[in-house]
Order: sequence, then C-alpha cells, then structure tokens
Amino acid sequence: MKYKLPTCGFLLLACSVASAQVASHAPTISTMVRPSRPPAGAGKPLVRVNGAVLTDSDLLREEYSIFPYARQHNGAIPKEMEPQIRSGALKMIIFEELIYQEAQRRKMTVPAAQLQRAEVDFRRQFDTPNEYNAVLQNEFHGSRQLLREKIRRSLLIEAFLKAEVQNKSAVSPVEAKAYYDKNPGRFQYSESFAFQTISIMPPANATPDQLKEGRKRADDALHQAKTTKTEEEFGLLAEKISEDDYRVMMGEHKAAPGDELAPPVLKAMLAMKPGEVSDLIEVDHIYTIVRLKEHIPAGKVKFDDVKAQLQKQMQKEKTEQLRAALDKRLRQNAKIEEL
Repeated sequence: MKYKLPTCGFLLLACSVASAQVASHAPTISTMVRPSRPPAGAGKPLVRVNGAVLTDSDLLREEYSIFPYARQHNGAIPKEMEPQIRSGALKMIIFEELIYQEAQRRKMTVPAAQLQRAEVDFRRQFDTPNEYNAVLQNEFHGSRQLLREKIRRSLLIEAFLKAEVQNKSAVSPVEAKAYYDKNPGRFQYSESFAFQTISIMPPANATPDQLKEGRKRADDALHQAKTTKTEEEFGLLAEKISEDDYRVMMGEHKAAPGDELAPPVLKAMLAMKPGEVSDLIEVDHIYTIVRLKEHIPAGKVKFDDVKAQLQKQMQKEKTEQLRAALDKRLRQNAKIEEL
C-alpha cells in the first residue's frame, strides 16, 4: 500500500530528475510495504550529511516518489531510467536533510495542534487498524514517537520551503504585464488557416492509366464537394471518399501557419472566403479539395488571454531558480560524504 506522511498540500512544480537541480515535489515519505525491502532505519548507510546518515531505504522511498509506477511493476524501475532516477533521488534526500538541519538551526517549530492533526490524517490513509499497525511496525519499529518525529520533520521541511521558495516565487499581474511588454515577439502569431480536405491519392509510381483513373475520381469528388453546404456535410463526404489520414476527423486540420502549407494550397486559400470550397489542387499527382474554415491574420495574443498561463510559467521558472540557489547555498558549507 502506498502511504505518505501528511503535509499541508504544498507542492513544488516538478523538474527533471536528470537535471543538475534537485527533483521537486512535496517533502513526503512514500513507500509500499514489501518484506523484501528493509524497514525504516534498517537500511545500508549511503551518505552522511553533516553527520546525519541517510540510507538506501531513504533512497528507495525517494525513487518511488519520483517514479511511483514502480509500485505497479513489483518495485522495478526501467533500466534505462534507473541512473537518472537514482541521481535525482540522491540529490533530493540530501537536499531535504539540509533543509531539515537548517530549520532546526533556525529553531523552527511545529505547533502541537498541527502535529496532532497531521498524525490523525496519516492514520486515515489506512482502511483498517491492522494496515496502520503493520506499517507502524515495519517502518517505525512499532514506535508512535518515531512516526511522530518523521511527521514533524516533514512538516518542518514543508514550512521552510514555503517560506524560502513558495512565498518568494509568486508572480503578480504587474510583473507578468512587464514581461509581456518587454518580450512582444513571444506573443505574436503568424497568419494561419483552419480547413478541411478531401484528397484523392493515386498509387506511388502510378501508371498513366492509374493517373487518368485518379483524375476521374478526383473530378467526381469535386463535383460532390461543391454540392455541400456546411462543415458537417463536407466532413461526412470526406469520411466517405477521402483517401488521406484526415478522413477519420471529417477532413479537419488544425490551424496551420501559411508557411507550412504547400504553395498551391496556400495560394488557393488566400483567394477564398470561409465556407468556400476550392477547385482541384494538384500537388505531386495528389488531388486535394479544400474547404476553408477560418483565415486567421497575423497578430498578437492579448495580455488578458495569456496572463494566467504566463504567471504560472514565470512562477515555475522562479521556483526552480530559487530552489537551485537554496540547494547551492545549503551545500556551500555542508559536509557531505558518500559511504
């Protein structure tokens, strides 16, 4: 069963475990109770951080936090991902230990009522008392005091990160607007077209007779397409007779920039109005009929339309920068020894 030491819900945005930064997630300890895995405190010493020993059990839990799908595959992590996940997990457990030590140095505390609520929340994760007691015994040697200390540690780490990263990474609408005004090129978009197609595609290396037969089918398709009055009618016809892959989507293409379209197709659509159906367009012996849905002129996204997304992206970048700086600062005078 997967469980976690409770937190107040503070989640940092994830970043790649393969990066030079530590992996990002809530400071929780998650595990699946497996007899083949060493219980908490009984693992092999792995690294010493200012005298505090972290074990391979700590590393395993962190690997499961980074790659929870391992629990669904008998604890296995894909071999090609294992080095990156292990590296990220090792960085993370060292990072959290350094944060915990710094929180203690600053004499940060967890209110008794918050600790009590967190312990109750932890127990509520289990369906039966037996499940809870099994975890208490296997992971905490039957000691509620040890469990309470692990919860307190998790809450201290969370409180520290909230003060040093989350609260400082907030991006106001004013900051977002300043970035928007300073980087206009990021929010411009090129001329594009949304359309539907019906295509007749003779075989590759077609014989003259096959090309002639293809042209006949294309003329017939054009005649039928010209009789359609709506997007749906054209789409149903595309499903029935078109030979390109878009037939399964009623011939519909997402909006595409003009410079990504074949020149004959672009030329045809520039002369069309929305709802009009083109004549046959031949490109490399493929006959295409286009129905223009929308011609979108080049322009710039309005700030109000991008504000929320921009604030979120800027906050993510700021969070990663603050986190990396914090990790570097805490490591500067730390004594970290791999065992």
